[in-house]
Amino acid sequence: MSDTQLTVTLSGGGLDDARAIVRALEDVFGAPDGRPADERATVRTATFDSPPSPQAAPSPARAALSAPVTVTVQGTPQAVEAASTTLSHAFSTRDEGAAAGDQERERQLLLVP
Repeated sequence: MSDTQLTVTLSGGGLDDARAIVRALEDVFGAPDGRPADERATVRTATFDSPPSPQAAPSPARAALSAPVTVTVQGTPQAVEAASTTLSHAFSTRDEGAAAGDQERERQLLLVP
């Protein structure tokens, strides 16, 4: 695995939905390599190079989405767990499955409006 702590892949929803999801993760991981910007994209990605901040707590406020968004988070076990917890606090989520390797994990969530 590279030095990247977390890769987030988003499909479904619009640009504003993708930006809201990335903003929710910024409180825990800091700024990503770039924010979603292409209105026409069907799949968007963001990578966070910083490990999850141990003192950052997920915001209790829930965000609204315009459409369902499938989110895949991939990275270190700690990063995937922190991202999953953060997203479940910020959005209505359904766990769609997980996979684990030696040093990397992946989890897929469905975020619903």
